[in-house]
Amino acid sequence: MPVRLSVVGRMRQGPELTLIRDYLERFDRLGRGLGLGPSEVVEVETGGHPNRSVEARRLRGVIPKSAWIIALDETGRMLTSDGFARMLDEWRQDGCSRVAILIGGADGLHSSLLKEARATIAFGRMVWPHMLCRVMVAEQLYRAASILAGTAYHRGRREQ
Repeated sequence: MPVRLSVVGRMRQGPELTLIRDYLERFDRLGRGLGLGPSEVVEVETGGHPNRSVEARRLRGVIPKSAWIIALDETGRMLTSDGFARMLDEWRQDGCSRVAILIGGADGLHSSLLKEARATIAFGRMVWPHMLCRVMVAEQLYRAASILAGTAYHRGRREQ
């Protein structure tokens, strides 16, 4: 089940880009045996003028037609890492052929994209820089694959 991060804005070289590449490479390696991946990041530009309707139109242009959409939004449902992993696994088992994870620009995603999403999730109620959200999504994808594969990377809460 391929995963595409469809995101607003271009990321330049730096530690965030290095982290994203590292986590997505790990996800691709580990996910292959689980039917997850490969992953890719597709960036869209808006010409430097934040406008959610323009961003929505450009994002729609890079979402694969058969993709089930996950929208990142501060009003979304907060999941545990285990819950995110279970959601991906259930989608895969339910016949999802690909996933598109949407990350908007500085003003977030247009409401029409939120309505089209099969799931809207949040990394808490705080607002995060959209470039940092890319790192967080990439890490959670790798963590989800680790959970599903039963590796030691994700320890979660332990029973006492």
